[in-house]
Amino acid sequence: MFAPSDGEEGAARGTGADTVSQETREAVRGNLMTETSPLLDHCPETLPAESYHDPEWFAREQRAIWRRSWVNVGRLNDLAPGTMRRHEIGGQNVILCRASDGRLGAFHNTCRHRGAELCPADEKPLGKLITCPYHNWAYDMSGRLVSTAFATPTADFDRQAHGLFPVHVRQWNGFVFLSVADEPPELCPDLGLSALDNWPMDTLRTGHRITRDLDCNWKIFWENYNECLHCPGIHPELCDMVPIYRQGVMAANEAPGWEAGTPQAPTLKEGARSWTMSGAPCGPEFAGLTAQEKANGYNFVTVYPTMFVVAHVDYVRSVTVTPLGPERTRLTAEWLFPDETLAQPGFDAAEVARFATLVLDQDGAACEMNQRGLKSGKYQSGRLMPQEFDILKFHNWVRAQMEPA
Repeated sequence: MFAPSDGEEGAARGTGADTVSQETREAVRGNLMTETSPLLDHCPETLPAESYHDPEWFAREQRAIWRRSWVNVGRLNDLAPGTMRRHEIGGQNVILCRASDGRLGAFHNTCRHRGAELCPADEKPLGKLITCPYHNWAYDMSGRLVSTAFATPTADFDRQAHGLFPVHVRQWNGFVFLSVADEPPELCPDLGLSALDNWPMDTLRTGHRITRDLDCNWKIFWENYNECLHCPGIHPELCDMVPIYRQGVMAANEAPGWEAGTPQAPTLKEGARSWTMSGAPCGPEFAGLTAQEKANGYNFVTVYPTMFVVAHVDYVRSVTVTPLGPERTRLTAEWLFPDETLAQPGFDAAEVARFATLVLDQDGAACEMNQRGLKSGKYQSGRLMPQEFDILKFHNWVRAQMEPA
């Protein structure tokens, strides 16, 4: 259980694909419980079964969602100056380049001569120019063609018309996002672009990283992330850390019998401050956090369809979702720390990551179980329960993105 790119919420989770108002953000910061319950008053139908395994549906999603969105491709400080890195976005082969002076550029990974890959490896050194390894055509960091090497163009060849095809680049909180859309959308985290302003995001460094390839559709993972009905049966350790999860809900106002004005109980169990196996912070707590952000214990920010960030009092974790096929998804989780924490004698980032890794692996197994079950020839669609309101928001977001396709 885990919780689009302008985002922030209080004790736990974002609100799916909705962009929240400034008033709502201020209410969350001030620990004012929403005076209404988010529970659904009906049980709507889910997406159809074919949307989770049909190759044609997946191809439409690649065009309608992944090629029209911002996609996280990692931390800026993990891409060394003078490096070129290959990525795939919505089935499109692209390169991200960081020049020796730190400038970023991104392009489709195809030479304008005869279409060869400019970067045939996952990562390679980048000189002053982006040079095709096939016939040595070369481009500058703006994508302008500056050399055709041994080829001798005739007068009808227009160099200016044969620059690289650009890909849009954006940075947010130390993350690098790419979009292959001709006109990319706004970057809209669910809680706003300022949601993580109180954390020193740009200076945090990657201390630990894991990758998990799951046998499930990418939407299955996001659905699991958007509900906690599964928590009591799947996450005993997480339910111990976050007592409200024992009730199969993500927040107090989702629980049966909740009444407006009910005081909010502590989010984490008594004595816990962060998501570690012991509940103790792994290093100094961030100085700029509000009392509420500290009391929350975990602050989720979601950027559909690509990632979510969980900010704790002592470190930050990100999980990036990459669709590999109709029934295959890659998760990349990274734990980010300040330099002073990483420099502690005997510091073990993998040990800090052990608690959330356990939860992530439990979720992964549940997602694969879900994927296998919905392949039944009898299953056409399901019904959402009132507590699955965030899944409904996610489904409606998917439907809206798919309409043009």
